[in-house]
Amino acid sequence: MSTTSKQTSDAAAQAASNHPLTSSKLVTSYLGVGQLALLTLVVVASLRSLPAMAVYGLGSVTLYIIPAILFLIPTALVAAELATGWKGGVYVWVREAFGNRWGFTAVWLQWIQNVVWYPTQIAFIAAALAFVFVDPSLSNSGLYTAIVILVLYWGSTLITLRGGNLFAKLGSWGGILGTLLPAVLLIVFGFIWLGTGQKSEVPLEASAIIPPFTGIASIVLIVSNVLAYAGMEVNAVHVNQMKDPGRGYPRSVLMASILILLVFILPTIAIALAVPEKELGLTNGIMLAFQAYFDKWDLGWGTAVVSALIAAGALASVITWIAGPSKGLLAAAETGLLPPALQKRNKAGVQSGILMLQGTIVTILAAIFVIVPNVSAAFVALIDMAAALYLIMYMLMFAAAIVLRRKEPNVKRTYRVPAMNFVAGVGFLGCLTAFVLAFVPPDGFTAFPVAAYPWIVGLVIVLLGVPPLIFYAIRKPNWDRRSDADKAKHGTHDEDEAEAAATTRSKTTRTVERPAGGPAPGSSASTPDSTG
Repeated sequence: MSTTSKQTSDAAAQAASNHPLTSSKLVTSYLGVGQLALLTLVVVASLRSLPAMAVYGLGSVTLYIIPAILFLIPTALVAAELATGWKGGVYVWVREAFGNRWGFTAVWLQWIQNVVWYPTQIAFIAAALAFVFVDPSLSNSGLYTAIVILVLYWGSTLITLRGGNLFAKLGSWGGILGTLLPAVLLIVFGFIWLGTGQKSEVPLEASAIIPPFTGIASIVLIVSNVLAYAGMEVNAVHVNQMKDPGRGYPRSVLMASILILLVFILPTIAIALAVPEKELGLTNGIMLAFQAYFDKWDLGWGTAVVSALIAAGALASVITWIAGPSKGLLAAAETGLLPPALQKRNKAGVQSGILMLQGTIVTILAAIFVIVPNVSAAFVALIDMAAALYLIMYMLMFAAAIVLRRKEPNVKRTYRVPAMNFVAGVGFLGCLTAFVLAFVPPDGFTAFPVAAYPWIVGLVIVLLGVPPLIFYAIRKPNWDRRSDADKAKHGTHDEDEAEAAATTRSKTTRTVERPAGGPAPGSSASTPDSTG
């Protein structure tokens, strides 16, 4: 086999091994409570949402804790039970509870919200790059932001299409250098700022922990906090890598939740200390905070260095995730729910058809930054759209968990949520509340008329959320290329274990049938008599 052919074969094998419905492999090493907590922290924690909460000062503490209780913890616990019973993620979970139509809808929503997330994440990168190479004022330019989105997104897509897992390996380092290190620096700078008697831009009295209520619009940014915690379900697949999931996983969730809250709350307050509220932009607020700190201590060059780290970390997350959610959609597509063109894979085994559709949508969404003159307003609009779409998926997941506990009680789960109806019910109601708030314009939002805002959000939800129902209605039998055996499977880990046991029994039977120490049946080996 030629070198090129071998590389292509290896890439295809790697892609196949990452398929959501691939059988789980035997665990060769175990994850500790702390290890899984740190892994979850790297996946969930992001600096992108901090400036939105910094405007509330100490009030951000309350606005972080509420969605953590109502969303973060229920999501982690419920996803853990589902992941230890069924493989394939939200598609299989919801499919087994409510049927193929709604399973497909759930995984479509998970995918499409990530498509909306890419422009917001790259807009954050664009703002960081403006502080590194060019002019910080460019971070408020819609045209500059749109150009950076298109260049970085399509560049990342081309890298992804080549296959391999290089950037998956770099993802955790990107998270550490681009998220955790800047977060720690902000915390340290904040303590130094207060310790040296510098002026705080926000009140620091204990009463400020309760944010002022001037109407429902004043707390609508809590929706973006729910989205900030999204992804907690991703690491639920690692529950089976713990020695004692029943005891270890809840402890890991508690530890991860505390760490995530600290990474969110303390840097947010550090930003609020140094940057006046009127100057705080949603895409450039973190860089402005570092600029304020470094300029105060005559270390202006530090702003460019930290901004470069933040940009690199955010870009690593984009590259790492750009193919991830689309794998779940591919698993659904290959059951005949999307036309063959969207099931297409390239020579490296990467889902090229879906990635091209994904890129087209990102290109259209990037235009919002040109059409809407206020970059921060466009940023908020995209966050609200993504939150609304993702929240529908989470409501389906919570409902599926309740139904499957009753409908499939005998499916083996290595972890079971105590008081499932209560925990999943709290998560469902939390998501429903946040979903309703997504239709209310944030306080001070001026990009669209206030009366038109809920209609625009609703229109976006319909345009991006209805396609799976349409595809399901027009699907054709020849779209489904699975074998009858594959169609009969329910995606449980029990099926994998039964299949492995059957294979072992078959091998044992063949070994027993062969005479011990003698030639295999049909062998041409000579008998003792023939040798004389």
